Amino acid sequence: MSRRSLRDSTRRVVIAPDSFKGSIEAVDAAAALATGWTRRRPGDEVICVPLADGGEGTLDALASGLPSHCRRTATVHGPAGEPVEATWLLRPDGTAVVELAQAAGITQLDTSRPLSSTTFGVGELLRLAVTDPATTRVLLALGGSATTDGGAGALTGLGARLLDAAGHELPLGGAALARLASVTLDDLLPGPIAGLECLVDVTNPLLGDNGAAAVYGPQKGATTADTAVLEAALTRYVTVLGSAAPRPMDPDTPGAGAAGGTAFGLLSCWAGRLTSGAAAVADAAGLPAHLAEADIVITGEGRFDRQSTHGKVVGHVLDLATERRTPVAIVAGILDMAPPPPAYTAVSLTGLAPTVSAAMREPGRWLAAAADALAVQVSSDEPAF
Repeated sequence: MSRRSLRDSTRRVVIAPDSFKGSIEAVDAAAALATGWTRRRPGDEVICVPLADGGEGTLDALASGLPSHCRRTATVHGPAGEPVEATWLLRPDGTAVVELAQAAGITQLDTSRPLSSTTFGVGELLRLAVTDPATTRVLLALGGSATTDGGAGALTGLGARLLDAAGHELPLGGAALARLASVTLDDLLPGPIAGLECLVDVTNPLLGDNGAAAVYGPQKGATTADTAVLEAALTRYVTVLGSAAPRPMDPDTPGAGAAGGTAFGLLSCWAGRLTSGAAAVADAAGLPAHLAEADIVITGEGRFDRQSTHGKVVGHVLDLATERRTPVAIVAGILDMAPPPPAYTAVSLTGLAPTVSAAMREPGRWLAAAADALAVQVSSDEPAF
């Protein structure tokens, strides 16, 4: 695409940040960046496309700009079996967006329950989404989970029966899967007609030293003994569910261990796929189309480092911009490395604010200041791809 000079023309600026974790959500970060840019260049067309990596914040990012009635709220069971208010999203194109963390999030627990926490409420949310007549497909954001139950709770919430050797239904939670003898899927709710997409930003398999229990169990409060219990329980689950499921997933599939193995359980029983959360959210938000007409894109996150270019939001924006030869500016709370092409510049909030704590306390203020600085820069120094 031929681009006129940013110094002389009204231009189209796409603002597409991730959240700045622990500081500001993506929707608010995008708004602050837009404020700073338009303060300096009020004639430019600024388009905000807040993003997420498929974890917490996905629902809010994809709700941006939609009418409030697209949000649906329900009372479901939380990770400890308690009632929680959870929200899901139905977009105008028939895509339902469900966040696992709304019903099985680690922040919903007062005390850790590594052996008994459940995804049952996730199944309840999925049931609400799939049975809505307007739903054609479901995006399930897997992130921030409290659970290591292989998605068994979610399957139970969708109508599956997980039984012990005596034919009794198992209690909820990952540890109980050690006693799993059979799975009955006769009453399992059919999946969405256009499939289920499980959004992930990790590549861990379900089992083994790099699996769900070993890597993420300790983060959810599991002791060494708990981790061994969960590993054995998930191993049995693979065998028993595999004999009953219509399309058993290979437990070694990269991403099968996401959210305590939730992806493994659901995608063994429903048609669908694992997909990069950053890519799926960007596609659903229409970012590729916006970039096709953009003169510059501003993206950002809390810390820009070598991990940022591997399955994360900023890395995906860089990939899309490379394909379209669109210059990129990066704003980060902390910059740990120089920006790679097509990023032509980067600004850190800690370089603008007097202290790190000041940047964390008032992220909106310093994001606006960063965008103002970028607008000054591009007005005097044309960015090149």
